[in-house]
Amino acid sequence: MESIRSKDRAVIEAFAEFDPAKSAGFPPSVPLTIRCVSVFAASDSQTLVYIGTGGGKIILVLLNPSSTLSSAPNPATVNGNGKDSPGSGVDSTEAVEFLKAVSVSNRLIESIHVLSEIGKVLVLSDGFLFLLDLFLAQPVRKLGFIKDVTAVSKRIPCPESSSSDPLGDGVPKGEILRTGQKFFQKLGGGIRANGIGSRISEPHRGGANSCIIAVAAGKRLVLIEFFLPGSGDVDSDSGGVSVLQKEILGIDGVRTMAWLGDSIIVGTSDGYILFSTSAGKSTPIFMLPDSSGPPRLKSLWRSKEVLLLVDNVGVVVDRLGQPVGGSLIFQYIPESIAEMSSYVIVARDGRVDLYRKKTGANVQSLSFAKDGVGSCIVAIDDRGSGEVVVVATPYKALCFCKVSPEEQIKNLLRKKNYKEAICLMEEFESEGEMTKEMLSFVHAQVGFLLLFDLHFEDAVNHFLLSETMQPSEIFPFIMQDPNRWSQLVPRNRYWGLHPPPMPLEQVIDDGLVAIQRSMFLRKAGVDTVADEDFLLNPPSRAELLESAIKNIIRYLCISRDKDLILPVKEGVDTLLMYLYRALNLVGDMEKLASSQNSCVVEELESLLDDSGHLRTLAFLYASKGMCSKALTIWRILARNYSTGLWKDPAASAECDSLDISTDSISGQKSAASEAAKLLQESSDQDLVLEHLGWIADIDQEFAVMVLTSEKRVNQLSPEKVLAAVDPKKVEIQQRYPVRERLQLFLQASDLYDPEEVLDVIEGSELWLEKAILYRKMGQETMVLQILALKLEDCEAAEQYCAEIGRNDAYMQLLDMYLDPLDGKEPMFKAAVRLLHNHGESLDPLQVLEKLSPEMPLQLAADIILRMLRARVHHHRQGQIVHNLSRAIRLDAQLARLEERSRHVQINDESICDSCHARLGTKLFAMYPDDSVVCYKCYRRQGESTSARGRNFKQDTVFKAGWLVSR
Repeated sequence: MESIRSKDRAVIEAFAEFDPAKSAGFPPSVPLTIRCVSVFAASDSQTLVYIGTGGGKIILVLLNPSSTLSSAPNPATVNGNGKDSPGSGVDSTEAVEFLKAVSVSNRLIESIHVLSEIGKVLVLSDGFLFLLDLFLAQPVRKLGFIKDVTAVSKRIPCPESSSSDPLGDGVPKGEILRTGQKFFQKLGGGIRANGIGSRISEPHRGGANSCIIAVAAGKRLVLIEFFLPGSGDVDSDSGGVSVLQKEILGIDGVRTMAWLGDSIIVGTSDGYILFSTSAGKSTPIFMLPDSSGPPRLKSLWRSKEVLLLVDNVGVVVDRLGQPVGGSLIFQYIPESIAEMSSYVIVARDGRVDLYRKKTGANVQSLSFAKDGVGSCIVAIDDRGSGEVVVVATPYKALCFCKVSPEEQIKNLLRKKNYKEAICLMEEFESEGEMTKEMLSFVHAQVGFLLLFDLHFEDAVNHFLLSETMQPSEIFPFIMQDPNRWSQLVPRNRYWGLHPPPMPLEQVIDDGLVAIQRSMFLRKAGVDTVADEDFLLNPPSRAELLESAIKNIIRYLCISRDKDLILPVKEGVDTLLMYLYRALNLVGDMEKLASSQNSCVVEELESLLDDSGHLRTLAFLYASKGMCSKALTIWRILARNYSTGLWKDPAASAECDSLDISTDSISGQKSAASEAAKLLQESSDQDLVLEHLGWIADIDQEFAVMVLTSEKRVNQLSPEKVLAAVDPKKVEIQQRYPVRERLQLFLQASDLYDPEEVLDVIEGSELWLEKAILYRKMGQETMVLQILALKLEDCEAAEQYCAEIGRNDAYMQLLDMYLDPLDGKEPMFKAAVRLLHNHGESLDPLQVLEKLSPEMPLQLAADIILRMLRARVHHHRQGQIVHNLSRAIRLDAQLARLEERSRHVQINDESICDSCHARLGTKLFAMYPDDSVVCYKCYRRQGESTSARGRNFKQDTVFKAGWLVSR
């Protein structure tokens, strides 16, 4: 994200300046110095400002910024050093109203804290605490139970805190005593507690009418809860509120403090320390260098964090003392710090700077006094709306109000700082300060400004990022008002930063004039806000117009996918055709016209006719169902082919290399082809016969396609067709009464290639012919799908299954009937017919699995019963065959066992039947034919061939077993 220059930002703007002493009516002989300031947003429009002086006085003024913002929208000026100087032009007569001044003590007021929950103001002066009401109407009450106070901090509740009642463990809820009595209870980590109260009702604690503060006094921290008493509860010592306190001992030298949840972060001269009110333990966060200035910290209510200052570096920590994000590096050591939404405000020596907490960027600097003016204080109600900032020097106060995100962006757009405005939009979106509706609004506004500055691509990019912008807002840039869609264009929806809509040509002309004017001023030494690229390299009108049209086309094409009302859809498509025609994008024109569109024909007829885009007009007529007009144009194009109006833009590059005769033939066929496509679906017999002649003159194949098409609802009358066909065109007459002959030829002849024929008729409705060809190719599934689903010829489908000769073919056919796909309803009757005729050969379990739950069972109950009976019969037959086979196997195993168990007797005279050597004690083997060989000869001959030359694999030895003999 690009950084935003401080001189381009105005996060806050001044609306009032006043002298507190003069406003309070004090004479000049009574000097007043401002030592502290506290701001409280009493309502959305009124803010109370409490000013503490060095003489112990408090001055209360009422601010009303809305009264001056309307009359002085830009009170801040810029001084010579490039910084905002808010001191001039500020009228405070209506914005500032003095209410009251009271004297609290004789010493300076160190700090003022507004306790809005109980309607009180807590003041620290001379080490004591004083309690006042919000409007300083009642007497000042001094809290006498505590003294030597050095710092005060209000508790910021945190949802992650372990204890929601930090004082509940100090004083038992039933042990709160009367005024003057004391109760001590030892706690872990040097914590003790005592209660001060007068008949305090426990239900009043911890609610909306109570607040908790931490007070550093001497060597201890005192946790105090103020809450409004119930009826009859009176505590004169604490100004009409009840008080409960708890002490933490052993803490010394506290100069500043913040309280987050159950963690208190204190700053001493040595460094920053974290104390846990729940565990009673202290943990050092970090120590300050010896050369460092005094500790200073600021509670960040919005993010539940604390900003710890080390000289000019601010470190943000969470309630556990852990750093969060990066550090904030200021340009000087701040004297005062405040938080406003996502910004941190620091002040010193008459200067105020705003830093973004997330990025640490310095977004605005304001200088309102010379160096050496004295201490500078900045204050804001960071617990409320945080819209009013008060900056005070010792003798005057300036009031600023936050500029809304919309106004900040608007100021940048006025200066044509588009990149900075976009970065600011992203910041506000990430911080949650801008709604999606406003974000879309600003994107559209930026888009229009960029459009009038001739940055058409960037403009359309922002239009597309806007979710609320309507495509009709672009219409006036394409077609001059008034027109058919003028009433659809929203009016007065933006900030008035750009001129009213006008045709693109005029936008470009005015933009070029502005560029020429800026170039002239630049040569004269006058600085302008014109685009540097345009000044260095001025664009031509033709280039700009082409860029504008292409990018508007891009926007309208994307807009077509949106959910638009019909009039807007008509405007988008019609004006899109206008823009295509302006750039002569013939291919895009024909694509839009031939697809589903919302073009208004009346707006485009004369335009396309006059410009010679007759093909586009024909496609447009056809898409709107005006076939007669479309066919008339195709007929004209076919006859006037020499004019080139027929040319197909996709093939124009190829046509350039061909001679005129080839071009003529191609053009005629193109027109005839488009006309034939329309006539194939037309049931208007007169219209078909009217245009059949010229189509046949160009290509008889197209004529046959028209006559034999099955796409039309009502077929043509053969008699009228034959009467209308030219007798000389014998081929057409022969091909139109002969489909049956074609089927017979395809079935009987083997002298053609089925795949080539199938390629020829693939896109036609000749389903039976396709089935014949698929059958010749052996594609059984395709044949069954055509016969059963396309033609719904159950008899032919079952006959084909019988020709296949496998039971799985019937199962496949049954599956097609029950689940035909393509959204078609199940064919239950055909399924029942199949089961009736061939159910006995099917597996009942597979059939039951295939049956749909929606199929009425009574339709196939008898058939399924017969199938089950046949299945039982087949099962029993199978059992018999199985048992017989098992008996034969046992017989064979027994015979082998007997053969292997035979005994043979060998003596000294026994010899090998192969080598005739005496066997003696050698290993030997015996073959089934009773021949005996030595082991050496057995290894040589193998087990298949005996010594007598018999091969047992070819000449098997049969021996009757017990099963056969019985």
